[in-house]
Amino acid sequence: MYRVKKVINNNFISSIDQNGKQVIIRGLGIGFQKKTGEWIKDDKVEAVYRIDDKATSNKLQELVSQVPKEYIDTCTEIIDNIKLKLNKKLNDNIYITLTDHLSFAIERKKLKQEYSNALLWDIKRFYDQEYKLGLESLDIIEKKHNVRLSDDEAGFIALHIVNAELDTNMSSMIKITSFMQEVLEIVRNYYDIELNEDSLDFGRFITHLKYFAQRLFNNKPTKDTDFQLQRMIRENYSKDYGCAEKIKEYIKEKYNLNLTGEEMMFLTIHLKRISTN
Repeated sequence: MYRVKKVINNNFISSIDQNGKQVIIRGLGIGFQKKTGEWIKDDKVEAVYRIDDKATSNKLQELVSQVPKEYIDTCTEIIDNIKLKLNKKLNDNIYITLTDHLSFAIERKKLKQEYSNALLWDIKRFYDQEYKLGLESLDIIEKKHNVRLSDDEAGFIALHIVNAELDTNMSSMIKITSFMQEVLEIVRNYYDIELNEDSLDFGRFITHLKYFAQRLFNNKPTKDTDFQLQRMIRENYSKDYGCAEKIKEYIKEKYNLNLTGEEMMFLTIHLKRISTN
């Protein structure tokens, strides 16, 4: 049972669950002629949005009052599929950002106004799993609305997914993705090799770069702790440490940010692995 707190529209209600938690519930005609304090039976509820952050909850309420129900239903199915396949914790903000983005994308498609994705090639390489989920999302949209969005949109969906993984925003994700490409270019030039992008070590390096960039741009560097291990890595892998120094110099010059010895150590270890592979 859910107690009505506020009727958002005919299909959405801000309510209180049996544990006293504020949730948003969805159901066909569930809000019609309902008043604050009334109770809603479980069998009338199609979906429950449990969002702990009040600001996010308020934004979602505003969004669902403006976006057609069929688009919200589609986006909810897409997010449910993403959560099931990805098996990672996602920031609840994805219900807002992705629903908002896709509702406009579908309308733009109908008007033959589509956006190109300049980062599509990099997204496919760096966020392979998320991009595949983006393609699955296009299938769901086509099935529900008889509209086929371009692969560029699968790339945008992938960025929204990674945003939710890293708990960041779209502008930061674009910056992180560009940063990763810049670092890989330094690595290729330094070693004068083509990297094996299908290797496990390359995948690990990409994952490291993703979280490394997030820490860097959010000014949350790792703390220097094991100085002896750092010195050993620097001495034993001097060539790879030299590449890490190139990356450090580039970051300082372009972003005016400094790397800790700990970050340099982890970079060197990953560089050793991918250059050897």
